[in-house]
Amino acid sequence: MATIKAVRGTRDLLPPDTTLWNHVEASARSVFARYGFGEIRTPLFEVTELFARSVGEETDIVSKEMYTWEDRGRAESDRGQSLTLRPENTAGVVRAYIEHGMADSGMIEKLFYIGPQFRRERPQRGRYRQFWQIGAEVLGPPWSGSDSALRDAEVLEMLATLLDELGVKGWHLALNSVGSAEDRQRYSDALREALAPVKHLMCEDNQRRAETNPLRVLDSKDPNDQGIIDGLPKIADFLGEDSRAHFEQVKAALDVCGVPYTVEPRLVRGLDYYTRTTFEFTVPDGNGLGTQNALLGGGRYDGLSEMLGGPRAPGIGFAIGEDRLILTLQAQATEQEPKKLDAFIAPMGVAQNPGALKLAQELRRAGLTVEVGDGNFRLKKSFEAADKLARRMVIFGEDEASSGLLTVKDFSAGEQEKIPREELAAALKG
Repeated sequence: MATIKAVRGTRDLLPPDTTLWNHVEASARSVFARYGFGEIRTPLFEVTELFARSVGEETDIVSKEMYTWEDRGRAESDRGQSLTLRPENTAGVVRAYIEHGMADSGMIEKLFYIGPQFRRERPQRGRYRQFWQIGAEVLGPPWSGSDSALRDAEVLEMLATLLDELGVKGWHLALNSVGSAEDRQRYSDALREALAPVKHLMCEDNQRRAETNPLRVLDSKDPNDQGIIDGLPKIADFLGEDSRAHFEQVKAALDVCGVPYTVEPRLVRGLDYYTRTTFEFTVPDGNGLGTQNALLGGGRYDGLSEMLGGPRAPGIGFAIGEDRLILTLQAQATEQEPKKLDAFIAPMGVAQNPGALKLAQELRRAGLTVEVGDGNFRLKKSFEAADKLARRMVIFGEDEASSGLLTVKDFSAGEQEKIPREELAAALKG
C-alpha cells in the first residue's frame, strides 16, 4: 500500500526547526507589545466576496490562486454560499473591525496576527500553498489620527526594530507612495494608455494585466519586459499635493529615527486596496530566498473599510512571509551546536521508573529541561542517549533512592559527583 504524504506545496514543521519558528514568533509578540499591539485571530476561511471586493477580482490572487468552494446548505431550504480559505489576512481583520463595532471606541486599533494563509501558487523555494504570515494592522476613525504619516513611520520603525532584534543582516527598505484613490486611478489610466501600443510585445500575463490591472505590470519579474516597464510613466508625476505632503512627512520621521530607506518608483503593490505609502523589506541575494528576495511588504489602505461596507477608517498594515524570514535566518546563521537539555535521568531497573519520574517532576517544576530514560535500558544505552540529549546524566538507582545522594555525570567536564537531592536543581542550573 502506498504511503500518504503531505500535499504538494505544503510541508511539516519538525523539531529542531520549530525552535527557530517559536523564537521568531515570540520576538514578534514581544516587539508588538512594546508598540501597543494586541492579537487578533480571525477564521481560516471567509465568504469569497470579502476577497473579491477588497483584494480585487482582477488580481492574480482572486482570479487564479484562491482555494474556493461552494458550501451547500445542510437542508434543501438552506442557502449555500461560496467560501474561500484566506489568501491574506488584512481583509479579514478589517471585516472583524467592522463587524464588532471597533470604530465605536473612537480610538486607533493596533492589531497583529500570526497564522497560515493559502494560495494555489506554483511551489518554489520559500513559497508554499499553505504559508505562514506575521502581520499587523493599524486603523481607526480619521479623528483618531489613523491617517497620519506618523502612523506609517511608526510601523516602519517597528519593523526595522524587529528585523534588527532577530539579527537579520543587510535588510533594505524600499518605499513609495501610490497616492490617493484618485491619484492611483489617474496613474492607472496613464499606464493603460502607455501600454496599449506595446503590450503585444510583452509576456501573456502582462498583456492581460495591461488591460485588467496595469499596476501589476510594474511588479513583473519577466526579464524580457523590463525595458518596456522602465519606460512607463512614474507614479510620482501623478501625486496630488496632499499625497506628496504625506509622503514627505513619512520620510522626515524615518530620517529622524535613523531608519534607512530608498524611494522605489516602481513599487506600487497591485492589490486594489492600497493607497499612499507602500513599502517592501528585502535582503541581498544569497540569503536563502533564491531570485525573489522580499521578506515582507505592506502599505496604507485608507478606503478599505468603506469598500467592505464599514465606516471610514484609514489604516496601514503589513505581512511578513514567515517561511521566507526563517529561510533567511537559517542562511545567515553561523553553525551552532544544538541546545541540549539540562539533565537526563537514568533509572537503574524498572522498579526505579516511578521514582525517576518523580525526580523529573521536581526538576521540571524548578524550571529545568529534563528527559527520563527507562529502567529497561542497559547502562550503556542510557549513557549514549544521555550524551546525545543532555549536558548531564543523573543516575537513579536503589542506593540513590534510599540515600538521597544522586550520582551526576557531567559530559563536558568528564566528571562524576554525588549531589544531595535537595541541592540537585541548583547544581544542574549551574
